[in-house]
Amino acid sequence: MASNRGQFNSRVGFILAAAGSAVGLGNIWKFPFEVGDGGGAAFVLIYLIFCFVLCFPVMVAEIAIGRRTNKNPVGAFVSLGFPNWSIIGKLGLVAGVVILSFYNVVAGWAFGYFFEMLQGNFAIGSEFGTFIADWLKVGIYGLIFMAATAFIVSGGVQDGIEKAAKILMPSLLAIILFLVVYALTLPNAMAGVEFYLVPDFSKVNLQVIYNALGQAFFSLSLGMGALITYGSYVSKRENIISSAAIITLTDVGIAFIAGLMMFPFVFSQNLEPNGGPGLIFVTLPGVFQTLGPLLGVVIGSLFFLLLSFAALTSTVSLLEVPVSYLVDERNMPRKKAVWLTAGGIFLVGIPSLLSNGSSEFWTAFTHLPGREDPVSFMTLIEFVASDSFLPLGGFLISVFTAYVWRTASLDEEVAIGNDGFLGSPLQKFLNFGIQFLAPVILGIIFVLTVLDRFWGYNPF
Repeated sequence: MASNRGQFNSRVGFILAAAGSAVGLGNIWKFPFEVGDGGGAAFVLIYLIFCFVLCFPVMVAEIAIGRRTNKNPVGAFVSLGFPNWSIIGKLGLVAGVVILSFYNVVAGWAFGYFFEMLQGNFAIGSEFGTFIADWLKVGIYGLIFMAATAFIVSGGVQDGIEKAAKILMPSLLAIILFLVVYALTLPNAMAGVEFYLVPDFSKVNLQVIYNALGQAFFSLSLGMGALITYGSYVSKRENIISSAAIITLTDVGIAFIAGLMMFPFVFSQNLEPNGGPGLIFVTLPGVFQTLGPLLGVVIGSLFFLLLSFAALTSTVSLLEVPVSYLVDERNMPRKKAVWLTAGGIFLVGIPSLLSNGSSEFWTAFTHLPGREDPVSFMTLIEFVASDSFLPLGGFLISVFTAYVWRTASLDEEVAIGNDGFLGSPLQKFLNFGIQFLAPVILGIIFVLTVLDRFWGYNPF
């Protein structure tokens, strides 16, 4: 029963924890450079549409499945009476474990940069390749980060996950708003704001639409069982629709605000906005250096503390997925499940740790069709777990919800705590989204992604 597993103490706690799961490095690290590559405001507009039209119905379905069953992603499908469909939960379980194994490495970079900024080491940007190749230093940062994640999750739903979310999320928002206000005072900041907020639809093509769709889905933590897990700790009193809407708005809002911070920083130094992933780790330390020794240390440290907080809210949800499985299905005590899982995932992440220059074997791990250069182990498992398993998981969840569990069952669960839902336009929109939009679009995303990542075929 839910009471034996723990339950969120408040609606605010659930929303902050679920929003924290969605808000991560993808919002503050990946979203701005996707916007830069996608031409600015037009990308943002397309991204917003996809978040609410496509992703929202899938999010509601995941939370509803979790709440109906009070189970982890594997046990949920068995509890509903469809054990063969527990493959969806197993897929999400594997995806979460693998994603956390390399996500923790990147979180270690952000955490390490926080300490480098505190010491005024602005040259770390130009030394990024050397920094990530130092497996011992980055490994220690990653180990500390995984331990912090495990410490929070070991506290349980209320005293661990919910309490941490109530501290981390407001802190994250306060830091990012402070940095936005400061960034807007910089010379040429308004040019960055204009690039970000004034659409140029001439830059929109199928590739930009595809990237916006992928970013929307991945940034909301869908398809890997995290929201089924968090949904299983939600009270029957809660309104799933409004909670999912607030979670989506929070995720989108923080990503949007991150752009308001990032582009003024970039344009104030006359840098290219499409700098890719290196924009944060390579370019920004030099930007902070121009602010002067004291202000540069303060702003730079705050920025990478923000990045670390964002990463931590996501690693907590990623770890909770396999932990909930061990607690529910294997009757393992929570603390044992947490530390055993965290230790195992850290070990699984060692090849990713070594695949950024410290080991030739892991750095040039394999060749894929259509690519001249070999890909690293870390890149390969990102292609498999994050880029492929997540849209496949979302596709299967939408098919299961619409055609196996049936939309009538979904509607029945969603209507609990939401008296006006049945017969409303919102019910019709949700059913249309889960029956038609999500399966078709996510199915297409999965196929195109597999073709692009593993066969080098890009139809765009």
